[in-house]
Amino acid sequence: MKYDFSIANLGKRLFKSPLCISNFTPDKKRLLFNSYSDDYLSCADKKGEPLSVELAGPRDRIFFNPSRTKAAIVTCGGLCPGINDVIRSITTALFFNYNVRDIIGVKYGLRGLNPVYGHELVKLSPEAVKDITSIGGSILSTSRGPQDVNTVVDYLAQLNINILFCIGGDGTIRAAEKITAEIKKRKLKMAIVCIPKTIDNDLNLIQKSFGFDTAIEKAVEAIKSAHVEAKGSFNGIGLIKIMGRNSGHIAALAALAQNDTNFVLIPEVPFALTGPNGFLATLRKRMKSRGHAVILVAEGAGQYLLRENASPLQKDASGNIRLQDIGVFLKNAIGDYFNKLNMEINLKYIEPSYLIRSVPANASDGIYCNSLGQYAVHAGMAGKTGILVALMKDEYVHLPVGAVASNRKIDPADDIWLRVLEATGQPASMTN
Repeated sequence: MKYDFSIANLGKRLFKSPLCISNFTPDKKRLLFNSYSDDYLSCADKKGEPLSVELAGPRDRIFFNPSRTKAAIVTCGGLCPGINDVIRSITTALFFNYNVRDIIGVKYGLRGLNPVYGHELVKLSPEAVKDITSIGGSILSTSRGPQDVNTVVDYLAQLNINILFCIGGDGTIRAAEKITAEIKKRKLKMAIVCIPKTIDNDLNLIQKSFGFDTAIEKAVEAIKSAHVEAKGSFNGIGLIKIMGRNSGHIAALAALAQNDTNFVLIPEVPFALTGPNGFLATLRKRMKSRGHAVILVAEGAGQYLLRENASPLQKDASGNIRLQDIGVFLKNAIGDYFNKLNMEINLKYIEPSYLIRSVPANASDGIYCNSLGQYAVHAGMAGKTGILVALMKDEYVHLPVGAVASNRKIDPADDIWLRVLEATGQPASMTN
């Protein structure tokens, strides 16, 4: 796949940075895209040089005059641990590092940028955000679904916004790309900076999404509980449904973090329900030999099993296909299967997804969110636009919004899945 990592700038940076530091980051300092010697030159830029990515960080000269800068923050999509940490970091970095005093929060996602809804804007300051990291969710609230791009840009221009910080996932990034294009078409001097948010950790190019560490930590708690329940009764089975619409990153990493899981079912690895090599027969063997089992299933796994006679696909406001409930389906299928065998089981079903999404960030994510917010502010004040700030190979970088999409999946042949198979003991294939 060909990538273009060129970063757009609003213009010449005329103002000296107010930061009292010596280690500013020059635009020419870049991170090589390919790390290994055997494919070092497999990807090249337009000049034939090895492909590289612009490093994030404070610039010695900035585009916006801090005393006249007005910034806005909007949070979109589903909830995720750490959103409030990012809001706080952006606000305090603008206020204390760049002396920006005019900071507003947009309520209810992109809806808040459509005046027809009448949502009031929120004045943000260090005092307003000082305690928000101890609570989950977003103090600005959120929503799903698109809004008319011309209406959004009209409203941003009416508000005299110089920098819009967008916290959201794939849909938000696509919206930001369209907003950036319309701003460029109108020749407005307005920066759009994204902080990528997806609890499923499925955005490509990005090392890790914020909230992911917290999600694994909370998923591990569910696994521990399911294991206790399974061992606490005759032929006990603990079944946990976890987040993971198109990818099984949370399920796989949680299973590696807590080795009490015996089966991990993810969207990337198909499995048969019935038949001699199917999941139910394999589960029966496990119950016969060990007397208990813990099953972790990602919400997007096994959808083909549920859609054989299902109605036409429906989509939510964000354009995502509405998933069938694989957790309840498996719960009923397991119960029916063992009932027909006249084999007693005691199954406990746990669905902690919304509990996980709404908790505050843990310490690891708190550090990460704080860094993302700070680097986003440096980028915005420097006049970088149409970008997102992300972690890549342990470095914070600028990526153009058009380069990132939610298509990162677990490769069944890669190291992570092989380690999951070793940790669980489940067969490499449960197909007939």
